[in-house]
Amino acid sequence: MSTRKKIGIFGGTFDPIHMGHLRMALELKQRLKLDEMRLLPAHQPPHRDAPKVSSTQRAEMLRIALKDCPDLRLDERELQRNKPSYTYDTLQELRKEFVDDVSLALCMGADAFANLPKWYRWSELIELAHIVVIARPGWDIPVAGEARDFLDQHLNTSESLDSEPSGSVVFQSLSLLPISATGIRELIQTGESAQFLMPDAVWSYICTHSLYR
Repeated sequence: MSTRKKIGIFGGTFDPIHMGHLRMALELKQRLKLDEMRLLPAHQPPHRDAPKVSSTQRAEMLRIALKDCPDLRLDERELQRNKPSYTYDTLQELRKEFVDDVSLALCMGADAFANLPKWYRWSELIELAHIVVIARPGWDIPVAGEARDFLDQHLNTSESLDSEPSGSVVFQSLSLLPISATGIRELIQTGESAQFLMPDAVWSYICTHSLYR
């Protein structure tokens, strides 16, 4: 059995970070026996509308959320680039840092995977990392098209993370919490409480700074 180090990469706007994100990241780290699980907030997400609050505030909420969780860590590299946060650039940077000694696992939902052909240099991502697809309610595996062809070519088991630095698409089913950042923002905008959908300290930060009002 290889002792290759395994690092999970979980990106997003985290607008705001909530229990669904945190539980998913922690469960993936445990299921895949990852040495690290990094949460990377996007500065300028290329595939969606601009976040509702600043990059600095989103990173601060993540920092607060992860304060008591040594299993998850914040990686702010995308916030340090004043350009769209392309996953290809991030993986290329990480690959240069770790060469081929480390297995990188890019984690995403089934919805993101279905839209992968719209991403920048999407077909090259697999050369830099494995792709771990999380089964999400309401989203099925593509049955045709470029994403399906890509899946057929690269589908493998999670054991491939131990033997190779990149190259496989792996599926994982998790006990997902039905919480969304969109739903949280809508609650706050209508004057309702989003308490208990995120760590208490994050909710306190949102209230103190009047975010999403």
